[in-house]
Amino acid sequence: MAKFLHSNIGILGCSTALPSHYYTQEDLLDGLQQLWLTQHYNPQRLRQFHQAMGIQGRYLSLAREDYLQPSDFTARNRAFQRVSLELAEQVVVQLLERQGMKAEQIDYLVYTSVTGLSVPSLDARLMNRLPFRPDLRRLPLFGLGCLGGAAGTARLADLLVGDPQKYGLLLSVELCSLTLQPQDLSVANLVASGLFGDGSAAVLMGPARSGSPRVVATRSVFFPESEQVMGWDIGSHGFAIVLSPHVPHYAEQHLGPALLDFLNEHRLRPEDIRAWVAHPGGPKVVDALQNSLGLPGQALQITRDSLHNIGNLSSASVLFILSEFLKQEWQPGDYGLMLAMGPAFCAELVLLQW
Repeated sequence: MAKFLHSNIGILGCSTALPSHYYTQEDLLDGLQQLWLTQHYNPQRLRQFHQAMGIQGRYLSLAREDYLQPSDFTARNRAFQRVSLELAEQVVVQLLERQGMKAEQIDYLVYTSVTGLSVPSLDARLMNRLPFRPDLRRLPLFGLGCLGGAAGTARLADLLVGDPQKYGLLLSVELCSLTLQPQDLSVANLVASGLFGDGSAAVLMGPARSGSPRVVATRSVFFPESEQVMGWDIGSHGFAIVLSPHVPHYAEQHLGPALLDFLNEHRLRPEDIRAWVAHPGGPKVVDALQNSLGLPGQALQITRDSLHNIGNLSSASVLFILSEFLKQEWQPGDYGLMLAMGPAFCAELVLLQW
């Protein structure tokens, strides 16, 4: 059963941040061709993969030439720790200022990432940069991948339902470019090199306000025996992508029915949803989702625009899309649905109502 049928937990605001290094898709393709010039591969095939993404450009943690230099997992992970903390501080400060809040007023901090490692975790390091209270309750989440933005929203709602007058932050930082595997010429890695970008997002949640969407219900969906659909193969080289061509199949044949069942439980149909806050897994995944639900052409346009403009930012992407929806005017009673898929293979659904 779904939860929170009568919750008053609202999404009060969302801010986003991108690294300073921006490159067009053509710029990045040129760099990758230089990187793989001496190895046996089909450069035309690489170009086809990149062009099929329909991505205009992406933001990276480092300058393009830094990715062309020899590097190991240690160096890349140290870059992750440095850049992720910079972006985290930027996006949280921005969000708090826009919402007229202070760090001392935050009671919960949920952090999600799947593109770098840090112990103490990034949320703990952030506490030494911003004046959070020492009794701040932290929940770092690792391993959720693209699912993390939607799942983090749902888990923060879990916490706040039991403490309904408190405030919480969800922080996502994903630096996908730092997971690039120069020695890996698999189709999965070539596709990933053209799809993923870097970025950070933060969401403020607490007692619902006028004009803010309320979390009505959430659902987690697990698809058994699907571990090889998406994830990381973590070894001495770092994070090697696991990405099956069957992801669109899961979106259409498995996620679609699960989503319809979730809506039906609330006596809703796809046409009752005004705001589709859908993670942009890739062009084929977006198409599959749209086909499985019979959605009109414009229903997932913000998702498509986000993918085109900045690529797939893993867990941060759905929060970037949420930020765009929060800028729009909505009528009281309008429904929205946040959804994302990720490793295991699984999905997370969050039903919203303005």
